[in-house]
Amino acid sequence: MRRTAAFTALWKALRGQRRPGGPSVGEQFAAAPRMVRATLSGRYPHLPKSRLALMALAVAYIVSPVDLVPEAALLLVGLGDDAMVLAWLSGALLSETQAFVEWERTEGAGRKEHSERVVPGEVL
Repeated sequence: MRRTAAFTALWKALRGQRRPGGPSVGEQFAAAPRMVRATLSGRYPHLPKSRLALMALAVAYIVSPVDLVPEAALLLVGLGDDAMVLAWLSGALLSETQAFVEWERTEGAGRKEHSERVVPGEVL
């Protein structure tokens, strides 16, 4: 189901469809490092760490010179497997960052504002 959501998010982004008031594609990609930090620190519980690990593996697979299907031997098929991984990664990133930006606007921002108002000190 999440795989379908990733490709759906990519398709909507490519067609220029987004929810009114929703984050732009640029905002979503800019939010990716914040999402990773919030997920790893435990502040953002909605992204499973296993999914984050799959995204990291996809990045490693795309940039790695070692492929399951080498481009030199089977040019189109070799590039095709990289393209499929890239398409999944892009869609998954768009899907997850959209949810993260919306979470930041509601719950995440409220927690941040509250923690900034707390002044450390002693209670008498």
